[in-house]
Amino acid sequence: MRKKYLIATFAAIVLTLNACGKKAEAPTSQPAPAPTTATVPTPPPVMVGVTVNTITLGSAIGGDKKITRATDSFDKKDTIYASVDTAGAGSVKLKARWTYRKGGQESLVKEDSQTIAPTGLATSEFHISKPGGWPAGDYQVAISVDDKAASSKTFMVK
Repeated sequence: MRKKYLIATFAAIVLTLNACGKKAEAPTSQPAPAPTTATVPTPPPVMVGVTVNTITLGSAIGGDKKITRATDSFDKKDTIYASVDTAGAGSVKLKARWTYRKGGQESLVKEDSQTIAPTGLATSEFHISKPGGWPAGDYQVAISVDDKAASSKTFMVK
């Protein structure tokens, strides 16, 4: 009987000590999550100004102003086309200056301009023709944007 009493006393002491002991800490509160804000996608970069990407020369052009027969060597009676690919946005004056070069001298053949207002990639077209035929030799077309040199291409008439 004494053993039962001892076990009961021991159990009572354990329970009492457990109840009087250090109380379990309340769970620490987690910090409130940061407020979520709607993620706004970054807009694509705005193209400022217009730049000339490429000039393609040829003797035939399609309705999309792209060269269909590219060459840099022309016959005397060919119409010579320059297809000018641009990128950017804004209203600008695109100018083509066609010159003939012989013996270190440069002679103006034709100067032509057009106002364009692209909103991305665009293609413009310039051309020269001479029903009586072009003199054989070296030529150049220089493209400028708002009177600032942008690109040029040389070609020959045989």
